[in-house]
Amino acid sequence: MSEGSLWLLFVAIGLCTFALRLSFIELYGRLRVPPLLSRALVYVPASVLAALVTPAVVMPSAELGGQLDWPKIISAIVAAAVAWKCRNTLYTVIAGMSCLWLLQAWF
Repeated sequence: MSEGSLWLLFVAIGLCTFALRLSFIELYGRLRVPPLLSRALVYVPASVLAALVTPAVVMPSAELGGQLDWPKIISAIVAAAVAWKCRNTLYTVIAGMSCLWLLQAWF
């Protein structure tokens, strides 16, 4: 594949992604969304974040020889507890990262 066709592919994929996202934003503003769907859409960002973070936390680390990375797991539990108790994103990030850094320095 030549460099020009590769760039064309990148641009085409970018435009398709942009069009897909824009269509949902535009349609959501113009259409009447049922209340049940509207309530369900509130949980999408949290579930996407969990789907991105969970594999990085619980999958065995290749650099640790296939062992679990306990500092990450403990830090995720601490961050989840802070998020549940405080419901504040900034406190959650600070607690999780502080715990991770402390545990990494300790282990």
